[in-house]
Amino acid sequence: MLKYFAVMIFSGMLSSFSQVLLKKSAMSKKNSVIKEYLNPYVIIGYAITALCMVLTMLGYRGVPFKYGAVLESLAYIYIMILSRLLLHEELTKRKVLGNLVIVIGVIVFSIGR
Repeated sequence: MLKYFAVMIFSGMLSSFSQVLLKKSAMSKKNSVIKEYLNPYVIIGYAITALCMVLTMLGYRGVPFKYGAVLESLAYIYIMILSRLLLHEELTKRKVLGNLVIVIGVIVFSIGR
């Protein structure tokens, strides 16, 4: 069962990385519509998203659905960290507070079960 939880966590981290890649692509100026959708960031980002979908389905083989949603919500935290590291976005008090609320929710949900 632990390996399924690890797969779900890894899938969430990988999914967060793909979202950061897609945002990086959206932030850059493109000369044409084709380059907007057919560039390495977009292609890799969507390929990783597809892989994450498969990994999540595999993870749900051993993770109860009630925990799957909790593990998926941790992706917001991963996105905040990756955005800071890769996109050099500012960590505002509001972002940190929002992610803290998510962590508290995960802890409360985990203790309550």
